[in-house]
Amino acid sequence: MEHCLKTASQFLWGPGTLALLLGTGLFLTVRMDFLPWRNLGYALRSALGREARRTGRDGVPPFSALMTALAATIGTGNIVGVATALTAGGPGALLWMEVSAFAGLATKYTECMLAVKYRRRDSRGIWHGGPMYVMRSVLGKPGTLLGAFFALSAVGASFGIGGMTQANSIAGALETVFGVPLWISGPAAALLALAVMLGGVWSISKVCTALIPAMGIFYLAAGLAVIFGNLENLPAALAEIFTGALSPRAAAGGIAGAGVREAVRWGVARGVFSNEAGLGSAAISAASASTGSPVQQGYISMTGNVIDTMIICTVTGLAVCCSGVLGAADAAGQPVNGGALTILAFRTALGPLGAAFVAVSIVLFAFSTILGWEYQGETAFVYLFGEKTLPLYRLLFCLTVAWGAAERLEVVFRLSDVCNALMCIPNLFCLLLLSGEAARETRDFQKIRRKV
Repeated sequence: MEHCLKTASQFLWGPGTLALLLGTGLFLTVRMDFLPWRNLGYALRSALGREARRTGRDGVPPFSALMTALAATIGTGNIVGVATALTAGGPGALLWMEVSAFAGLATKYTECMLAVKYRRRDSRGIWHGGPMYVMRSVLGKPGTLLGAFFALSAVGASFGIGGMTQANSIAGALETVFGVPLWISGPAAALLALAVMLGGVWSISKVCTALIPAMGIFYLAAGLAVIFGNLENLPAALAEIFTGALSPRAAAGGIAGAGVREAVRWGVARGVFSNEAGLGSAAISAASASTGSPVQQGYISMTGNVIDTMIICTVTGLAVCCSGVLGAADAAGQPVNGGALTILAFRTALGPLGAAFVAVSIVLFAFSTILGWEYQGETAFVYLFGEKTLPLYRLLFCLTVAWGAAERLEVVFRLSDVCNALMCIPNLFCLLLLSGEAARETRDFQKIRRKV
């Protein structure tokens, strides 16, 4: 089973899929006259302005919708995933993470804009949307089947990467640093998540709106402290990043000519997994926003790439590169990787508190991911099976969180990778098919902006 999933994951997330993700983003950017790039400043002002925080009668504030989407993307990947990319692809992988995030601006913008345009209200008057609703609305019967396929994959991803793996990260961090038993962490995380999710999207968005900015600032402050604590190494680290990303020399331990190839592979892959541009998951959260302008919400939503990858992942990557721990070996002589590598980096400036800080960050980041993915998963589940099945989904999700804390999750990781790829492929197909419509909407909005 695990071997089959590993093979499927490697095939689905091979160079072809990564090229399709980058290519779709660049194609959409060009077709929309580079407006997602040109309007990035406007997008950031809209996301952080007062208007985005105002509560409407028909949905959550646009800023809260953004925070809910970010809750699902700002997770352990920002700590563990970045370190993994640097270990496997060298320092140059960090630059390619930025490239993938920048190319993905148009992708994130388009999927979220279309989700708002084609969203629907349920019997309670709550907005629901996402790629499955777009596919069903514009592609007829094939779109209905494609939407169901997307939604089923999203449900699988929510149980795997959203529930089990995040609970496992929480439990591992608490046990390693604070000695909390695994059998306590899992049920505790499940109960806390249940208390939030019972209030629906409004409750989830309120918690995410409070949690995401606080933990983001908290983490960035410590990360910058590590960078400034190793400031003398910053010029050399930057040189390594650019050399590793663009030079055809080998990465550490690699064969000649493999350096840039591995940097591109791991940088793009980690960038995609970090900000999820192209997966369509953020579009589900975007559709809950109280807004009359799909284009404006698309711009607000695309700033998630900036916050998640261009800021948080960059700080993690620079902290690791500046600290000089990249390439360090453990007691067994194996390269230190993942969260352990980030802990080593933070210890260089924060001392023994570095481990505790990273552990707390993992717990907060992972819990936010649980909340964000729960909402996205329940929306997909209701799309498939109807509103009456919502309590069933929430029960199943809480059980996966409680169970995942103490289990060996290699199979779950592989299954989650497969589900993410199966979301990505139909979503990108739909975006390419509707690129003309997205371009028209974007140009029309630009004309209105010029007149104001």
